[in-house]
Amino acid sequence: MTASMQETFSSNIFETRESEVRSYSRGWPAIFTSAKGAWITDNEGKQYLDFFAGAGALNYGHNNPLLKAALLDYIENDGITHGLDMSTKAKGEFLQAFQDKILVPRGLDYKVQFPGPTGANSVESALKLARKVTGRTSIINFTNAFHGMTLGALSVTGNSMKRAGAGIPLVHATPMPFDNYFDGVVEDFSWFERVLDDSGSGLNRPAAVIVETVQGEGGVNVARPEWLRALSALCKRRDILLIVDDVQMGCGRTGQFFSFEEAGIEPDIVTLSKSIGGYGLPMALTLFKPHLDVWAPGEHNGTFRGNNPAFVTATKAIEHYWSDDTFEKETIAKGERIRDAFISLCSAHDGISTRGRGMVQGLVFKNADHAAKVCALAYDRGLLVESAGPSDEVVKLLPPLTITNEELDQGLAILAQATAEILYS
Repeated sequence: MTASMQETFSSNIFETRESEVRSYSRGWPAIFTSAKGAWITDNEGKQYLDFFAGAGALNYGHNNPLLKAALLDYIENDGITHGLDMSTKAKGEFLQAFQDKILVPRGLDYKVQFPGPTGANSVESALKLARKVTGRTSIINFTNAFHGMTLGALSVTGNSMKRAGAGIPLVHATPMPFDNYFDGVVEDFSWFERVLDDSGSGLNRPAAVIVETVQGEGGVNVARPEWLRALSALCKRRDILLIVDDVQMGCGRTGQFFSFEEAGIEPDIVTLSKSIGGYGLPMALTLFKPHLDVWAPGEHNGTFRGNNPAFVTATKAIEHYWSDDTFEKETIAKGERIRDAFISLCSAHDGISTRGRGMVQGLVFKNADHAAKVCALAYDRGLLVESAGPSDEVVKLLPPLTITNEELDQGLAILAQATAEILYS
């Protein structure tokens, strides 16, 4: 540690003062000081390629110069920082850009709610709205789902460790098998439809189904377009609302702006957060079809739902990256580049396989312990990458969408070398 940093805080302040709940810093113990694009630098000057991107909150990279210039200009001119749900210039410009560049070109008609700054806030408001609209309480979720850490979001999350942290029973949610949960042995939705029809099943008619098109934390489990279409059709037949959680997979992570576009479905409710703010600033949206807008004024709110600097950077990101399909095509091409590299790696070594979509790709290890070891070795060699899945058996890649092909290849080479060393150690 440099002398100047030692004068600022002690080297062990994180261990002595910060809660034991911290997690990422345990696997990546460096003290980070600056970041640019796909790179992050520690206090010793060591640089790391970031294939984590703030868990998907930094799709446009660290300190994106276009977004930073807009933000600095806004701050320099004393723009509103905290606005609750008051009408502001920054919010108006965001809503206009979101309507003109995102919704209208896709033929989507959604009302926009600012529920608070996080993905969990968005999920909570979606669940609450679905129950208010339908008058029902039960929610259907899916195996290995992750929707957030607040009580409502945890109730529709599958991870047992995270659920245990609630400290109380998590009720009014029923899990169903995600696509390919039974390896194709059981017909899609056969159990779901059967219990809906059976008066003796004990399943209350649900208000909504909540689903991720790609389960990120659950292990990069990709739902097929035909599975999503069948789910959407089932919900329509049964008058059940369909909620798509696009918190991590939205904003271009899978290629198109919304991850459900490929399936050609129109969810009743959509949750967005993470990269919607563009710059990593906290921001979340809950989108819903206009006839579902039954909220009374102030019935669901939050102090920081008016984070105006995030509106500024979000608007700039939409205007620059989503005015045409160039960025989408580049993202899809980079995703194919990662997938091709992973397919080659799997062909060269036993005990691994791959799955993913767009620029969320996973390397699946038959021996779950190997995934953590690969992540640790990659960190030592200057690459940040995390594990995911029910047994942390998947090395999950979430690089910035703006990463260059050269940077992508550099990180993939580090990962390939680390994988080979761990598999044969």
